[in-house]
Amino acid sequence: MKTKYEGNARVKRSTLQALRRDFEVLEMKIGETITNYFARVMTVANKMRVYGEIMTDVTICEKILRSLTDKFNYIVCSIEESGNLDAITIDEIQSSLTVHEIFFHRSNNVEQALKVTTDDKTWGRGRGRGGPAFNKAAVESYKCHNLGHFQYECPK
Repeated sequence: MKTKYEGNARVKRSTLQALRRDFEVLEMKIGETITNYFARVMTVANKMRVYGEIMTDVTICEKILRSLTDKFNYIVCSIEESGNLDAITIDEIQSSLTVHEIFFHRSNNVEQALKVTTDDKTWGRGRGRGGPAFNKAAVESYKCHNLGHFQYECPK
């Protein structure tokens, strides 16, 4: 019985070491959602708890905050500066980051919509480097003072 238990303890210890390594190297991937990243972190953390590791919410929160992508840097700073990290829960951090993620997607869609409308111009020939076609409707002729043409094009 003692030999069997020691074998199980050794396997348990090596599995826990592998999980610790997985937890240490976890980082949010570019394009990954907050919800998916939190699910990955919590999966590893819960497995570690099953194998006897003491995983506090503070440890998990600190890990998440330091392993997010760069677009969350200012949010991480505001969370860290706003109060005591010991008092904040994992759910509070996740909900805060999810709200900011939605804001990122909304502002990104507005930017893309603006790009589409600005890229949809007709480009004319003429001087310059492919600027928009010139509209002569507002041009006044120096010769006859009528709109729509230059002096050298004046019919009078």
